[in-house]
Amino acid sequence: MTESQTEAAAPPELPQGHPVGRLIAMPADTNPEGDIFGGWLLAHMDLAGATPAFERAQGRCVTIALDGMIFLQPVAVGDEVSIYARVLKTGRTSIRVQVEAWKRSRNQASAAPVKVTEGVFTYVAIDEERRPRPLP
Repeated sequence: MTESQTEAAAPPELPQGHPVGRLIAMPADTNPEGDIFGGWLLAHMDLAGATPAFERAQGRCVTIALDGMIFLQPVAVGDEVSIYARVLKTGRTSIRVQVEAWKRSRNQASAAPVKVTEGVFTYVAIDEERRPRPLP
């Protein structure tokens, strides 16, 4: 097999985790160059990653860290962005969640989704006084 045949035979990458959000990129979310602002996407990923963290903690959590985020593809106005999350690891008070964002281009709605970015978010379970509390 040639290298191009091997690449063609490889299955497409699929999202890891459970779907936790879907949104449409709008004109108000763009940077001066017309692409969707990375901070907009990051904020939605943080909120989506909190979903499995809150479920695991059975209560309130706060974001304390974001590791290894890289933007792989730009997002354009009108693109549909789907966010997936899965718990990677838990500690005494913390929960590490892998979050991925995938897009379907408004111009290619029938095409397979493409990974836009991913990152690992760390959340800490907190009590009523906002102090760390052990996970149940």
